Amino acid sequence: MNPRYVVCIKNGKYKASLEVRKIYRVLPDEAAGKRGRIRVIDESEEDYLFPASYFKPIELTEELEQALYAEV
Repeated sequence: MNPRYVVCIKNGKYKASLEVRKIYRVLPDEAAGKRGRIRVIDESEEDYLFPASYFKPIELTEELEQALYAEV
């Protein structure tokens, strides 16, 4: 399964990069997945690898996805 969005459930030593209960966009990275990692766009708005166990996959409706990522 390759989720497009995840919710952070734990931030461990990444408190400046991840907020618990926040939705993050996932970028595909098969190599990272094989090592138990996930590539997400973090608080710096850059993509980084984090432990996959810090996240749970979620599905957004198309309407919600558009609302979240529409230019303000």
